[in-house]
Amino acid sequence: MDSPRRVSIACVGAGYWGRNLVRVFANLPGSHLKMVCDSDAQVRKRIEAQHSGVTAVSDYESVLQDANIDAVVIAVPALQHYETAKLALESGKHVFVEKPMTTRVSEAEDLVEIAGRNGLTLMVGHLLVHHPAVDTLKSMINDGELGETYYLYSQRVNLGIVRTDENALWSLAPHDIAVILYLLDQDPDAVSARGESYLQRGIEDVVFVNLHFKDGKMAQLQVSWLDPHKIRKLTIVGSEKMVVFDDMESTEKIRIYDKAAERENYESYGEAITLRFGDVVIPHIHMDEPLKLECQHFVDCVGREVKSKSDGLDGLRVVRVLQAAQRSLEQGGIPVVLESSCE
Repeated sequence: MDSPRRVSIACVGAGYWGRNLVRVFANLPGSHLKMVCDSDAQVRKRIEAQHSGVTAVSDYESVLQDANIDAVVIAVPALQHYETAKLALESGKHVFVEKPMTTRVSEAEDLVEIAGRNGLTLMVGHLLVHHPAVDTLKSMINDGELGETYYLYSQRVNLGIVRTDENALWSLAPHDIAVILYLLDQDPDAVSARGESYLQRGIEDVVFVNLHFKDGKMAQLQVSWLDPHKIRKLTIVGSEKMVVFDDMESTEKIRIYDKAAERENYESYGEAITLRFGDVVIPHIHMDEPLKLECQHFVDCVGREVKSKSDGLDGLRVVRVLQAAQRSLEQGGIPVVLESSCE
């Protein structure tokens, strides 16, 4: 395979999460971090001290008008994602935008249309879709190792950063929604959500989301920044086996349980359910930093014109689910039928 061309990049936003993107792109093969844009003078000073040859600016126009910048990496607050990404795409630059891609379905649709019309890569920061353990789960489901997938549930809780501009749903749930849609390769037909605001009026600290799929599969998500435990866990229950992905484990990320409830048919006594308890298997997973893998994937998408695993359509699907969940939250948890899926 031909080597990809070197991609010149500008990072917009270098704060809490953006600094990690700056770190990775500054040291990534095939990437040339040319510019960082941030409104905070102390952040700009730190960037120039840590990364020689990188220009730190406060004016986004400097990024947009630089013809030598191929791609823009966006890590600004979620409410600014749409306008920041739109300006970059309209300036002919490829875009990597952190999750959620936008805060409205109509905005996400607009970004997908602009990127497609201009032949540009639009990729969303659905980090876990690039996690080696999630790739293992995807292979297990596709290969039928779990049998028929029945349902999934995830927990993403912590006593962590309390947002003031978005609730726990929009802050935390995009990770797990993206993974669930990726693993099941389908969109839900209905979404319901319940949550409560304990610390700030109108900003839910804890949210429970239920996704229902046309084929009968279900997924349940629990997200909160007000919890005594730090949990990052996904459980998948199948007809043959069950599997748990625990991202807080340093090495044993996945445990496969050879357990199942099996239906047996006896001619004289009718049907019976038997429980099977087998071994627990911990597969070896070759780990690399998921953020590094994600950023390298973006560089490959731009340099080699590879199709992204978390492209604009993927981002749109996640925003559709989030918007439906938000509507359900506002209506006391009633199920909301999902808007028509992306083609």
